Amino acid sequence: MSSIELTASQKKILRALVDLHRETEDAVKGEDIADEVDRNPGTIRNQMQSLKALQLVEGVPGPKGGYKPTANAFDALGVQDMDQEAEVPLFHEGEEVEEANVGEIDLASVHHPELCRAEIHVRGSVREFHEGDSVRVGPTPLSKLVIEGTVDGKDDTNNILILKIASMEAPAETPEH
Repeated sequence: MSSIELTASQKKILRALVDLHRETEDAVKGEDIADEVDRNPGTIRNQMQSLKALQLVEGVPGPKGGYKPTANAFDALGVQDMDQEAEVPLFHEGEEVEEANVGEIDLASVHHPELCRAEIHVRGSVREFHEGDSVRVGPTPLSKLVIEGTVDGKDDTNNILILKIASMEAPAETPEH
């Protein structure tokens, strides 16, 4: 499958559509996408025309209508459909964030202990996260890694949280007897 080059704005709109569709399983209204990405509904409609042409979005007519992502949309975003995916829980200020899931943890600067940062790629919006908020990620499926830290920055377009790591632990392997 050839990868489709999307503009940052198309990516953001498509990601918002995918996230909103995931929450409701229904067609998503242009207005809701507009709210999510802070653009006006007219802009969204124009963008949707181009996303339809790329076969990433289908329009659903009628009062309950709106837009749905096609399977290609998930490919274009590099997002796996949730079914076969491990859940890595995400906690924000001690509360589990139900509609988010961690896709990738990138430990960017582990070799520099004073500046230990983790990039957390979230499937779901990072709008509610603010600098200084406490975040806990994990346990991850295989290594049972748990990372705790505070938000140091974020990238709304790509749904990435930059955490300043306070603690990182994986349970010690119990020796086989």
